Amino acid sequence: MKKFIKFNIIAIVLLSSYSAISQQLPQFTQYMYNTISINPAYAGSRETLSLVALHRSQWVGLKGGPTTQTFSIHAPMRNEKVGLGLSFINDELGFENFTYIYADFSYTIHVNAKTKLAFGLKGGFTSYSIDQELRAAEPNDPAIFGIEDRWSPNIGAGVFLHTNKWYFGLSAPRILNTDYNGTNDYSALERVSYYLTGGYVFDVNKTVKFKPAFLVKATNGAPISYDLTANFLFNEKFWLGAAYRFNESAGAFGAIADFQVSKQLRIGYAYEHPISDIRPFSSGTHEILLMFEVFKSKRVKSPRYF
Repeated sequence: MKKFIKFNIIAIVLLSSYSAISQQLPQFTQYMYNTISINPAYAGSRETLSLVALHRSQWVGLKGGPTTQTFSIHAPMRNEKVGLGLSFINDELGFENFTYIYADFSYTIHVNAKTKLAFGLKGGFTSYSIDQELRAAEPNDPAIFGIEDRWSPNIGAGVFLHTNKWYFGLSAPRILNTDYNGTNDYSALERVSYYLTGGYVFDVNKTVKFKPAFLVKATNGAPISYDLTANFLFNEKFWLGAAYRFNESAGAFGAIADFQVSKQLRIGYAYEHPISDIRPFSSGTHEILLMFEVFKSKRVKSPRYF
């Protein structure tokens, strides 16, 4: 039993982009609709109260594969220059669990009549814990690294330059290197990650729009990760597109479909198929997204495509 538990943990850690040695924020296929989780300057940019919930089941079929739930809420204040938000992430990988609760603040200035530049700050806490099942099975095992349940504070920052047609963002959502280890024998760090995002909306014709987007993630001690997506919007109602993620050791192809049920409600689904060594053991990754927005005023001056 002990050997099985050890093997299960080691296999998951070696095959994933996560690690108890260097923990990183989870990544999403539908990252363009969950931007506030990585960039606080995004808070309030949609010009209305916006709520987003997402569930991701990664590597379905592999026992202990990552599962992630996120929830965020953000909105501009009355003067429209200040935006506030709150984001929550629950990330489980095997016997490990990370919980993130962070508040977001943004301040926007007008570069010109169409372009806005927002500066953002993020602050909150990250919790790390290990399942009691593992603690009971291996109470003295050094593979657990002496880690204890705890809440650790952290901060982040970002900038977001955008119009109603394009955007660029640069952020570091966790600036502090947090050591979750309870001993001096080993370092289990939440390392600094840098995110570069961007996208553009092209008018193909009166009923079709094309939106390519990208996300580049650089983490100290880890390979650079690239996400590329291309989506078509039909009749302002239905998004359909493809995604590709790659780094030095892994990658995945994906498909995305989003439907604007009403002015307030959007439902999205994404599927990823791995192209790494984990492919024979998994049937893929699934994401479900719900976005709800409250329109109580004429503040929204144009459709929001990101």
